[in-house]
Order: sequence, then C-alpha cells, then structure tokens
Amino acid sequence: MVWKSLINGYIAYLLMEKSMSANTIEAYKDDLQKLIDFCVANDKNPTTLTQSDMDEFINHLANIQVGTRSQARIISGIKSFYKYLDLEDLIQKDPTELLASPKIGKKLPVFLSIQEIDAMISTIDLSEPTGHRNKAILELLYGCGLRVSELINLKWSDLYKNESFLRVIGKNNKERLVPIADYTVKQLDLYVSTIDKSGTASNYIFPNNKGKQLSRVMVFYIIKECTSKAGITKTVSPHTFRHSFATHLVEGGANLRAVQEMLGHASITTTEIYTHLSNDYLKKTILSFHPRNKDL
Repeated sequence: MVWKSLINGYIAYLLMEKSMSANTIEAYKDDLQKLIDFCVANDKNPTTLTQSDMDEFINHLANIQVGTRSQARIISGIKSFYKYLDLEDLIQKDPTELLASPKIGKKLPVFLSIQEIDAMISTIDLSEPTGHRNKAILELLYGCGLRVSELINLKWSDLYKNESFLRVIGKNNKERLVPIADYTVKQLDLYVSTIDKSGTASNYIFPNNKGKQLSRVMVFYIIKECTSKAGITKTVSPHTFRHSFATHLVEGGANLRAVQEMLGHASITTTEIYTHLSNDYLKKTILSFHPRNKDL
C-alpha cells in the first residue's frame, strides 16, 4: 500500500508538472518496478532506504544480468522518483544523492543510406488501398525527421503548404516548425487523393478506421515489412529514419544548430552525436576510395 500511494503521486507529478508523455511515464514505471521487487523481496521500506541499500540494489541488477546501459536508465528513473519524494517531504534523506551511474560507451545510432531508404519505399505497392498512405508515412519520417509519436499525432491543421512548414508537437508539448520539401508535400497530396471520402472524417493526417490517430504499432509494422522486402538486414525502426534525416543533413554540411532545431533537441549535446557519425562516414569513405589505401 505504501508503494501504491507513492507511485500514484509520482505519476501525477510526471504528468502534471513534468508534462511527460504516457509512453515515457510507462517506461519510468517499468524501471521503478525493479526497485519495488527488490524492496519487497528484502522487506525494505521505500522511504527509509539508505545509500548502502541502493548499492545493494545496483549489485542485484548486475547479478540478474541487467546491462550497464539499462542500469544507467534505471538509476536515472530512480533518482527522479526520489527527487519527487524529497520535494514532497516524504523522506528525510535522498538515498540516491551519491548514486553514480555505470560508465557506458557512446553507442552510435543505426542509420540508412539514401539508397536503402529508396529501396524500402520502392517496395510499397501503390495499387494497394494503403500504398500511398504508407509511402507518405515513410517520406514524412525521413523528410522531416519526426518521432513516431509526432507523426501519428499530426493533424491537417499542422501542415502549412504555402509556407512549406510543418508544425510539430514534440516532447513535453514543445512546438517546433520543420521545413517540408515540395516532394514530400506532393506525396501527401497523392495520398489525400486516395482517401475514401465516404469513410470516417478525421482531423488526423494518418487516421485509423475509427478516425483516431494511427497506432505506433502499425507504423512499426509498415517499416518492418518494407525492411524485409528490401532485403535490408539492419534493425530498422521509425527512429532509424530520424537518425538518417539528421545524419544526411550533417554529412551535407548543415549547420548543427539548425539540425538541433529541426529535431527538437533541448541540448546541442544530443545533436552532436551526428558529427561523430559524419566523421565515421568520412573515415570509411577515405579508406575505401583514397588511392593510397587501395593497395593495402
């Protein structure tokens, strides 16, 4: 009962004060569940945990084969939880204050080449009822660097065709304007021309058959099917298109601040990972094509 009351209050805090999305909150709850299970198994009270208890919990995570990257994410969530408890005066001392996250290497995201993206899109059968819709989805993900949650929540009122901009509502309800290419607008127009006007009217650009926004699962399914048909062996998700969007911009010489704005990153540090991708790409290009490397 103690846990239930604390968790309910914490969820309300994340929702109302931090404006976090339902998916993010669910992820925080899942990670926090590991601490709950540990405390219940060891008869520990969440409001009286000590630094020593936290160290024991981290050892427990390692013992059950939780990787360092997952450990770091769990610790971050637990720190947020105890920050809330401290703000509400529900604890006398924050046991996570000196808790350090494990060091993890910087993992570069997977991205697609332009040829791979074209190959995926070319697998879509435009004679099918959902063909033009699916093509418009992939073109928007890649052409505007959208998150899947941003894509499915797009409404027709967010599209400014004359100004060539798309209004996007990102994390924490932050609004940004993203340029949209004429080619992408053309794909949307082709998609609109195929919509059955006798169906349920909807404000969403990509509605389901009930007029609500298309599910994330459906977008993942569309991409999985295109990946398979194109013979691509990489693990591809909607976010891979976002990584590809940013990587190709940086490779082409785009200003990093401009890329940050288009992606909706709060910090330039997050965007800087694409400079590493670009440098890696340049290195591979030199090693592959420079004449001094051909005879090695």
